[in-house]
Amino acid sequence: MKSKVGLLSLIKQSSCTCSMNSHYNKTPLTAAPFARAFKSPDSNFRFSPSLFLARRFESIKAGKQLDSFGSSVNNQVSEGVAIKMYNDMVTLQTMDTIFYEAQRQGRISFYLTTSGEEAINIASAAAIKNDDFVVPQYREPGVLLWRGFSMQEFANQCFGNKADYGKGRQMPIHYGSNKHNYFTVSSTIATQLPHAVGAAYALKMDQKDACAVTYFGDGGTSEGDFHAALNFSAVTEAPVIFICRNNGWAISTPISDQFRSDGAVVKGRAYGVRSIRVDGNDALAIYSAVHAAREMAIGEGRPILIEALTYRVGHHTTSDDSTKYRPVDEIEWWRTTQDPVTRFRKWIESNGWWNGDIESELRSSVRKQILHALQEAEKAEKPPISDLFTDVYDVSPSNLREQEHSLRETIKKHPQDYPSNVPI
Repeated sequence: MKSKVGLLSLIKQSSCTCSMNSHYNKTPLTAAPFARAFKSPDSNFRFSPSLFLARRFESIKAGKQLDSFGSSVNNQVSEGVAIKMYNDMVTLQTMDTIFYEAQRQGRISFYLTTSGEEAINIASAAAIKNDDFVVPQYREPGVLLWRGFSMQEFANQCFGNKADYGKGRQMPIHYGSNKHNYFTVSSTIATQLPHAVGAAYALKMDQKDACAVTYFGDGGTSEGDFHAALNFSAVTEAPVIFICRNNGWAISTPISDQFRSDGAVVKGRAYGVRSIRVDGNDALAIYSAVHAAREMAIGEGRPILIEALTYRVGHHTTSDDSTKYRPVDEIEWWRTTQDPVTRFRKWIESNGWWNGDIESELRSSVRKQILHALQEAEKAEKPPISDLFTDVYDVSPSNLREQEHSLRETIKKHPQDYPSNVPI
């Protein structure tokens, strides 16, 4: 990738939008057309007034900034990296489809997808190092995928079997991996943000050549933890990258009902945190912004906020039906015209790195791998009952021992009410 802008210079300015969209279309996607695209995608699209109101873009002045940019940074995406990025985006997309269907079939209890946000997942993961701590929300399994978490490991966690690192004690999709420096997911909103700052400050005190990277949605910016974390990071000059996936919806609450500010980027500036807004459906823009942010976070010892504008194509979770609060044609417009996987494929094809035959082979192979992992995870034995009472105390206290004994007795009396594949 030959960057059209120097991200180090761009991000140092107060607030702006970055897109590498000229790789995908004939003309770059600057601020004005970007705002118009959100407001009126085409004549057949029924615009929802609750979605991405034009006022969100009033403070963006990206056009001249992008045109006048120098080349202080030339972040190259090699063929090898680009192909791996695309492979992982397709794998993530396929895994979501199959696991979502498995939940609908009653095989797992819960799931959520990253549909429409694959570029934020994979491109940000590609731009950081494995030594960097990742403190996720719950829509970033692609970062784990990039770092080498296998399909079998994903499936084991969702089924909560004996091979699950959480020993079946977490909800499905609450992934975690010490090996991959990926903190265990927690569904509580924004609580991970102060944790990420603390981890980053510890890295700084230990003089590590690494940073912390944390993710959250636009709804997270309405939580007190977001504000505490930004202030904490600015004061301590912690090397942490905040990545806000602004997909327009906090479950069923649109951004217009959350705040009157121009998105999240201005909130970072208010706390003295260097901030940038990028096109979250543009993998190259995400890669370039995160790459530059990491250099500054570690090299200058400072926090960075990246607001990635995107759209949640899928339902919030399998417990949600988003068609109850947003029009179906709105969802379909984003799915068909702004899909980040398709956009990135067009770019690698334009470079001669990809074709239809390779595409078919990849999708077929990935689907087989995921289905096999799903079947193996489903057949595996569940963790023993004793695992419910371990890993908190060195010596189990009497009240826990009583609870364990009571549970075992209850299962013996009423075996029909408990799963038969859970070892007693």
